[in-house]
Amino acid sequence: MKTRRRPYAEQRPQDLGGGVWSVPVPIPGNPLGYTLVYAVESPGGPVLVDAGWNHPDAWEALSGGLGSLGFDVAGVRGVVVTHFHPDHAGLAGQVREASGAWIAMHESDAELVRMMNAHASQEHDAFQADMLRRAGADPGEMRQAAGSRPTPPAEPDRELRDGDLVDLPGRKLRAVHTPGHTPGHICLHLEDADRLFTGDHVLPAITPHIGIYPYDRDDVDPLGDFLESLDRVGELGAIDALPAHEWIFPDVAARAEQIRHHHEEKLDRLHALLAERAEPLTIWEVASMMTWNKPWADLPPMLRGMAAGEAAAHLRALEARGRAARLAGVDPVRFHALDS
Repeated sequence: MKTRRRPYAEQRPQDLGGGVWSVPVPIPGNPLGYTLVYAVESPGGPVLVDAGWNHPDAWEALSGGLGSLGFDVAGVRGVVVTHFHPDHAGLAGQVREASGAWIAMHESDAELVRMMNAHASQEHDAFQADMLRRAGADPGEMRQAAGSRPTPPAEPDRELRDGDLVDLPGRKLRAVHTPGHTPGHICLHLEDADRLFTGDHVLPAITPHIGIYPYDRDDVDPLGDFLESLDRVGELGAIDALPAHEWIFPDVAARAEQIRHHHEEKLDRLHALLAERAEPLTIWEVASMMTWNKPWADLPPMLRGMAAGEAAAHLRALEARGRAARLAGVDPVRFHALDS
């Protein structure tokens, strides 16, 4: 089954066949428009893949959408979250309160959720301001780009690892660890129907945000992880993808290869940009020179911060491949090209 992205107002809950349904849940004020929440049938009650943003309109859409498909939200068995971001995990706690359902996510994201719940918003603000400074943002940009912290999602009851089967009686729903967008992002392979719930890992027309936070970390390589995860998904072959945004599409392997090619080209352009500069560049300078959906001058401050995170991830991938290096002992951090 293949559909196209339409405005949220035109979206409707759908029976996708084979004991799988989709419910569009709005993301207020976000250009993505909505999250596609999936319900997978089992004798013990449906299990949801993701839950949507924590907002009254989203809750009404989720509970009402399930009702229109013949389900009562009070009968939900569990919620398996592809990753901890608020448009995926935000309503999981409310579903649990209404139904007694369990919440499951990968152990790496579960650790992040616990850390978020343990730290006050003031600590987040100080962390973000210092991160922007070390990236090379000036004081004015630092104040504008520092966004408020979303409310942390509910902590999970269960933690998943790569290859684990989700508690879904009569079905085989297996976790496939696909880090990159978040450290604990998972896709979910419904093996008895050969379908893949891809979360944000593989989307039909856009690519997920891959960033490093704080920007100057040198002990992780999320873009490298993401590219390896694309290869893992590609090994599943030309199966149907059920993503969390946009529309359902066939041949996840082909789309994964397109996304890999996109990032390899982006890395080559970034290496060329660094090579043509006489002086090493800060992360903020690199971000301002890269190509985004809008010119840098037109990007809102919060999106500039996200762009810097993505620039940092690409710089780190070049560094991990021996194509770029950071200067030692400088603040803010600066990068220069190495010969390929």
